[in-house]
This record gives sequence, C-alpha cells and structure tokens, in this order.
Amino acid sequence: MSSLAGSRVVVVGLGRSGVAAARLCRSHGADVTAIDHAPVEKLSAAAVGLRDVGVEVIAGDLSRFDFHPASFVVISPGVPNFPSLLAAEAAGMAVIGEVELACRFLPEVPVIAITGSNGKSTTVTLVGELLQAIGMKPFVGGNLGEPPCEIVPRPNAAGHLAAFDFDSVVLEISSFQAERVPTFRPQAAALLNVSPNHLDRYDGFDHYVAAKGNIFQNQKADDIAVAPVDDDRCVAQARRGDGELYRFGPSSFVSALYAYDADEIVDRRTGDRFARKDIRLSGDHNALNVCAALALISRFQPAADVVRELLARFEGLAHRIVRVAEVAGVTYYDDSKGTNVGATVAAVRGLPEKRVVLIAGGRDKLGSYEPLVEALRDRGRAAVLIGEAAPRLAEAIGDAVAIGHAASMDEAVAVASAMAQPGDAVLLSPACSSFDMFRDYKHRGEVFVAAVRALARHPS
Repeated sequence: MSSLAGSRVVVVGLGRSGVAAARLCRSHGADVTAIDHAPVEKLSAAAVGLRDVGVEVIAGDLSRFDFHPASFVVISPGVPNFPSLLAAEAAGMAVIGEVELACRFLPEVPVIAITGSNGKSTTVTLVGELLQAIGMKPFVGGNLGEPPCEIVPRPNAAGHLAAFDFDSVVLEISSFQAERVPTFRPQAAALLNVSPNHLDRYDGFDHYVAAKGNIFQNQKADDIAVAPVDDDRCVAQARRGDGELYRFGPSSFVSALYAYDADEIVDRRTGDRFARKDIRLSGDHNALNVCAALALISRFQPAADVVRELLARFEGLAHRIVRVAEVAGVTYYDDSKGTNVGATVAAVRGLPEKRVVLIAGGRDKLGSYEPLVEALRDRGRAAVLIGEAAPRLAEAIGDAVAIGHAASMDEAVAVASAMAQPGDAVLLSPACSSFDMFRDYKHRGEVFVAAVRALARHPS
C-alpha cells in the first residue's frame, strides 16, 4: 500500500493497537471509522483523541454496526469475533489484523516473527539484543511493547514518507495477532512451543495451534522457519510455507541444528559452542529460547564471541521466574508471566529447589490442568489457590498436594510461607490470566513482590 486515499477503513477495538492502526490509516488518506464495544467514558484519552485527526469514533453496542461500504476492516488482537463482523467477512469484506496492516507499509527490511505458548517475550528481547550487539538497529515490539503501526513511516506535510529509523523488525506475535495475516511474510519465523491456551476463544487445541502457524504460510524458499525438533505439531506448522526448516532442541536429536545439553549450546551449522555456565539465563526452557534465537539470526552470521558476550550479560525479563528473596530458608520466585499451564509446568520443574509451594489461579483459560497436577505430584509441596479458577484448580489437584486458599495476594504469600519448609521454593506462576484481580500480569507480579518484601522485613 502506498496510499489509502479514497478508502474507507473501519478499525475495531481501541486499545493501543487499534489507535495506532487508525492513526496510520488516517495519515495515509483513508476515511477512518474506529469502533469499540466499551462506552465512550471507558475509552482512553488516546482513543477519544482520534477525533482530533478526523477519525469518527463510535463506542458502545456494536451488534447492529454496518461495516458496508468499508474498503477493509482492521481488527485489534484482543477483540473476539462478533456477528456483524463475521457477516461482513462472510460477504467478502477483507478483515486484517494490525500486524498485517503495519507490514504492508514497512520498507524492505528483514522481519523476524516469534510465537509460541511460552518464551516469546524472552526470545524476542534476546533476538533484539543480539541484533544490536552485531551493530544493527532493530525495532522490537508487537505483542511485547509498541504496536508496529506506531513506527511505520507516515507521509509528511509535503506528502513524502518520513525516514524509517530501523534496519530490521522483531515481532512477538500472539495467536490473536496471527489470525488474519493473509500476506504477512517474515523472513525468519519461529513457533517455540505449543500447549493448550486460550481455549475460551478457540474451537479446540488444533485451532489454536493453526492460528499460530499462520506466520509461516507465506514464507518463500529463502526464508527460515524455526521449530522444536521434538514437537510434530510445531514442525507441521513450520512446513506450511516454503521456508527452510531449522530445528532446535536437545542434542540427543541429531536433526537439531541448534542443540543443547547440560553443559553447552551448540550451533551445528557453524560448530560454535556456548558453555551454559557462562550464560546468564538458566534452565532448560531458556536453553531452548537461546537455541531458537540463534537460529532466527543465523542469516546475519554473528561472530561467536559477540554472541558469547551478550549471553553472559542478558538477564531475561521481569516477572519470568525471577528470584525475589530468601526468607527463613525459603526462596520466593516471581513468574507472574506464567499465564498458561505449560509455562507453569516449566517453572515448577525448572527450579533448583526440590519442593515447590505454588501460588496459582486467576481467570481460567479452560484448558486441562492435568500436566500441572503431574508436575505437582513430582515436585510440589503444596498449592495456594487464588481467583476465579481456584475451585476448578482445587478439583483437578485433588489430593496430589496439600491445598491452601487465599482471597488476596498478601494472604496467598502468608499462607504459602506457612506451608513451605526450609529449602523449598514459593513460586507465583498462576497458569491463568490476571484480569479477575489485577490490571495485568505485571501488576500481579508487583503485588507479589511487595508482599514477599514485606514478609522479609517482618518474618513470622
């Protein structure tokens, strides 16, 4: 797209992505209508401010909204399907996501896309820092950070496109963002892993996996598709396009081009080796993230010494299995970003402590908790349950471990502290979303950290 002059665009959803999409379309000459189910008093100042640039803003009940005669519709990732939208799409109207829109306006720079149930944010951030370490200037965003529509070049007063400030684009892609990407073509794409998630939105696990796999569908033979060597579902998705398949995983698999064991990570294409004792990120789940990141940047041929130095100082991200404190011989970990069962299982099994008191619960995503129950049988001391999912979690856990209940995070930390024994870990890894009790997972993690620090000041 070079111009949208004369087009009518409807943007659905006025969170940050939707606002950025509306502004982008308006700057390129489109007649834009932006709509949201929330009443106008609930919209952000940025959303209401779209009216100042000539965007029509409609808020409230959209059940009878008429999408015709729009040229196309841009839907924000958090917006579920609703009848009038599906009817317009069934009638032939193009409906695309914010990522698809942004990439239609991007200049010719390499795009790297990363999705998966777990590890996306860490891998995206690591890829961005590796690219910076080799002298590039990447934009890092998507589901993590800024929406890509915010940084796409816009016309200036003279009608010329502003300069693009980046030489590469690294995007974290959620399954929601990957639902409508008919032309999106990343030059390197990775599906890190899959575990049941968002089953309140999808018609089963396979539908969820297929949504993530859409990032591969337009790849060409000179692109790279990255998938775990031991997950046939992920490999099948990576093969939906024509990208060259790079597998990663345990070194026991000879077909893993990027492999790890207890001692090192190996790039089998180049022979470069990276000692795990010198890598700041710990745990096998992070070894997998490093392998995937190395595969994604392989076309840039990074020097091994540069990679080694970066891996020695990259600490990972907040709220992702972060050690908070040790109190009375018990170590407390913040993994508030563990918002699905797979992430929580990896956290429980990956901690160095032999026994774990798990704080879990929140808004239920309706997947099976059985893998978590098995992990608790193996490694758990107890589980402290919070939020809307607590009754279902308690039913699933049964007598696998002792169960405590709490109505707040402060109470959960106190209960967990009472149930833990010296040498144990207390782990916040909820396996659920946060929106029943908190603004987001960051808020949940911050409240947990504050409670742990209060406990450390006044241990009982």
